[in-house]
Amino acid sequence: MSVDQQKQSDPTQPDLDEPNLDEIERKYEEGSQTRKVGATTGLVLRNFALVYAVYHFLTAGFGLPADHWHLGIHLSGLFILIYSFFPIIRTKSLFAEKSSSLRVGNIPLYDLVFLILGVIGALYVGAAWRGIDFLGIEEQTFRMGNPNSYDVALGVVIILLTLDIARRTLGWVLPLIICVFISYALLGPYFPGLLKHPGVKFNTFVSSMYFPQEGIYGVTLWVVSTIVFHFVLFGVVAQRTGLGQLFIDNATILAGRYRGGPAKVSVVSSAFFGTISGSSVANTVSTGALTIPNMKRLGYPGHFAGGVEAASSAGGQITPPIMGAAAFIMAEFLEVPYTTIVIAAIFPALLHYVGVFAVVHLMARKLNLRGLSREMLPNLAQVWKDGWANIIPMVALLYVLFSGYTPYMAAFCGISLLMITGMSRFKKPITLILPALFILFAGWKYSNESFDIWLLLLLVGSAVLVCINPQKRINLKEMIDTLEVGVKYALAVGAASAAVGIVVGVINTTGIGFRIGFMVTQAAGGLAMSMHDLITLGAFELVSVADLQLFLSLVFIAISCILMGAGVPTTALYIMLVSVAQPALAQLGIPPIASHMFVLYYGVVSEITPPVCTSAYAAAAIANSNPFRTGLSAFTLGLGKIIAPMAFVYAPVLLIVSTSGFDLIEFIYTGASAIAGVVALSAAVVGYFNVKMSVLTRVLAFAAGIIFIAPSLEADLLALVLSVPILLEQYLFKARQA
Repeated sequence: MSVDQQKQSDPTQPDLDEPNLDEIERKYEEGSQTRKVGATTGLVLRNFALVYAVYHFLTAGFGLPADHWHLGIHLSGLFILIYSFFPIIRTKSLFAEKSSSLRVGNIPLYDLVFLILGVIGALYVGAAWRGIDFLGIEEQTFRMGNPNSYDVALGVVIILLTLDIARRTLGWVLPLIICVFISYALLGPYFPGLLKHPGVKFNTFVSSMYFPQEGIYGVTLWVVSTIVFHFVLFGVVAQRTGLGQLFIDNATILAGRYRGGPAKVSVVSSAFFGTISGSSVANTVSTGALTIPNMKRLGYPGHFAGGVEAASSAGGQITPPIMGAAAFIMAEFLEVPYTTIVIAAIFPALLHYVGVFAVVHLMARKLNLRGLSREMLPNLAQVWKDGWANIIPMVALLYVLFSGYTPYMAAFCGISLLMITGMSRFKKPITLILPALFILFAGWKYSNESFDIWLLLLLVGSAVLVCINPQKRINLKEMIDTLEVGVKYALAVGAASAAVGIVVGVINTTGIGFRIGFMVTQAAGGLAMSMHDLITLGAFELVSVADLQLFLSLVFIAISCILMGAGVPTTALYIMLVSVAQPALAQLGIPPIASHMFVLYYGVVSEITPPVCTSAYAAAAIANSNPFRTGLSAFTLGLGKIIAPMAFVYAPVLLIVSTSGFDLIEFIYTGASAIAGVVALSAAVVGYFNVKMSVLTRVLAFAAGIIFIAPSLEADLLALVLSVPILLEQYLFKARQA
């Protein structure tokens, strides 16, 4: 259905042409809100962004410089682009273009000063690594823990400017959290009780935050500069070349004809698209432009249609194989192969989408909605005839990734093939330079035994095959525009990762993570003792103190993750949360991979939790619905994502690769129980199963759904007992209607 037809069928539906969609994305994706710069300045920055993208692209394929240089170059680029595009305060007047003697190309002089100081501070670490004799600066090894005056001065500059670029791109929440951690490190003796510690000397603090291995130049910035940046770029280029549209078309074919079809299309397409998109908001806007108007036209309320899209799009961040790049960071932290993370994420992601699908299906039954007619569905043969080439770069990327090569090598191959797919055609010989260069690269890697013969054949065959892509060719200017957009998308997560490095550094320096963990478990233990006395009847113990303590600890940590996640990108949020919350989970005896997945899931839940739920607000703008109601709908639709972490913490077997071992029978039984719980909760939310549910049976369904999640025979039997009145009511009402 065209935009004009959608508008005619629903006069309240806002125009969803490309400029308006871009405006919606800029409004709700804070990293996309940039000021206008002068023409000459814009050209300079455009060329710099291109060079920045090409630098990361080439180093991914040909080898990374030493960390002290690579991280400095990446951070320098962040300072240049963020201080050029993001004003000091978010006001309409500062976003607009102005002419003044105190501005250069609409960039204020003070921002240029910050920019220059940031670049000097970022590159100083590499320049002074081996010492600078004429300035009397020794090698970095001798200065670690004993910084000189240059180190302290530039270290303070870098810390302040890093907090500032995080504030400019993401708002105040993240910098304020980080300032609390900084205060804790410096003012340790003044904190009460268990939080009290000797404190970190100012010079020592600056040194540990500034030098590599921890702090700003630690693992967080390294992962973003070598992995996340590349996959953000891959996602943007993939969307531009047509892979995103291929996903949407196939999702429509798969789910569109069934009851409530457009809503199910939203779920499937968002899951597909989320694997290549690093942003839930971008995912919402890209797929929601099609699915939300179709859902409204079919009869879904606007707030519910927006909620479906927001919940589904946020689910893309936890959907294998790419998972919004969080999987790569998790693999780095846990020191396990990337494939381990992907396998562990399969069932939890399935549980989330089962929940969304169940709510969508039951709501469609409740409203008596139908699917799309055959004429409205894309033609499968035509879709693949036109778009088959777009899937090849994705397949090649995953093959390289699962063959044991580094994620950035996989991204290099994937981006290279995407560019060939979009730009190279046999009908235009000059464009064959790209596949020729890539084939030479693959041959060079094979000659030095970096690639095996099968990978060589795959890459060479893919590079040749995609040159017969039947779709319209993308020209060089359009590809440069795409790379520029990719760089802008990566700025916010880059700034956040640099700033979050401070949190990681403080935790490593002070041990606050273990202190907080101990406080959480102690508080949960005391509350568990009190609750246990209330729910124990003589010798009959409904639940043990240890189980209660674990449950309450998980609830406390989950709430903390959701609150800390307000408005912070998933990748940076995961890094911060895992540093704070994981020690508490470890003290509860939870396997490492389960605790990391738990933190990631509740971080993603914050994206659809009111009042700060940017994905839901973007969906509300498309649906022309109330943002808060849309956020509530997204939250209830995401119940599967909310309870999935509880399920795999209590039953690590659901992660398949947990250290506690894998038992197929236990996996099937526990998985079926968890799915039953999600379906019961979905019915309680909608108030409908076969027929409308009464208030009492909705309460029983909600209780049964929660109890089903607990992986024990006793819990399942209790849940089944609670389900009997529900099934009886449904059967009798259905018989009466018949």
